[in-house]
Amino acid sequence: MRICVFCGSSPGRVPVYADAAAGLGELFASRGIGLVYGGATVGTMGVIADAALAAGGEVYGVIPQQLVDREIAHRGLTELYEVADMHQRKAKMAELADAFIALPGGAGTLEELFEVWTWSQLGLHDKPIGLLDVAGFYARLLPLLDHMVDEGFLKPQYREALQIESDPQRLLELLGEAPTPAPKWVA
Repeated sequence: MRICVFCGSSPGRVPVYADAAAGLGELFASRGIGLVYGGATVGTMGVIADAALAAGGEVYGVIPQQLVDREIAHRGLTELYEVADMHQRKAKMAELADAFIALPGGAGTLEELFEVWTWSQLGLHDKPIGLLDVAGFYARLLPLLDHMVDEGFLKPQYREALQIESDPQRLLELLGEAPTPAPKWVA
């Protein structure tokens, strides 16, 4: 099994974010779960990859050529896929993964999360998706998601399909039990 983790190219303001990334990488390795991620050495991306590798795990990175040229590609991975652009990066990460987790991050992390979540709603994949809510990072996002349901822009089953948990071990359990809602516009 492989899980794609979306996370930051920065470590965050406080050490708890890097600590959570390291802990998740170690947890994956201890359970024989391969890590799929953005392929960089920087931020929590580098932290999770290094932790998984140090614990004996397999790590698969996917990085666009533009970032390879900036010399932030992680060269010590189980496998590093160099792709042309960000679109190919996301498609390759989705192809390699059996599930997705978003750690705290910035706009790129949210963009990747929302894209795979949208793909799920459209029936382009049926892989579980979760957020690791480190130190309440995603607490402000949850009311917005509920508001989207209340206002009729998001069906409740798609909101419920997004697993949110602060404990990484419990999040893995939830991903294993996650419902797969029927795609939109399917009779």
